[in-house]
Amino acid sequence: MTSMVNVLFICVHNAGRSQMSEAFFNKLAKCKHYGISAGSHPSEQVNPVVIEVMREVNLDLSGKKPKKLNADMALAADLAITMGCGDECPIVIGDVREWHIEDPHGKTIEKVREIRDTIRAKIEALVKELDEKPIEASN
Repeated sequence: MTSMVNVLFICVHNAGRSQMSEAFFNKLAKCKHYGISAGSHPSEQVNPVVIEVMREVNLDLSGKKPKKLNADMALAADLAITMGCGDECPIVIGDVREWHIEDPHGKTIEKVREIRDTIRAKIEALVKELDEKPIEASN
């Protein structure tokens, strides 16, 4: 039996990439693992185009609010995935991976769909990896 792995998805504004990642992860992990997202400088709201393209795949982000990354989130994470935040991402202890994914802010809906599909593919691979050979959970 594998232990639950807590994954923290981080981008600057927590309005696009990290929100999509959290939604896909929690759906695909089927309660075997848990994901949360946050931003170093969160926006006021989730990007409306992101909400629209996620609705197309039956994931509703309309009630989500961007969250500020805090120390408790970082400490609870077994794995942190940063997305293009460079120096804006705070230091997170433990297993940290960088996913170079384009920011959907200001992009066309077609481009945001491409970003969504890239994220979904990365999340599918991550869930498969964690199910087959999980990282050591801290909890």
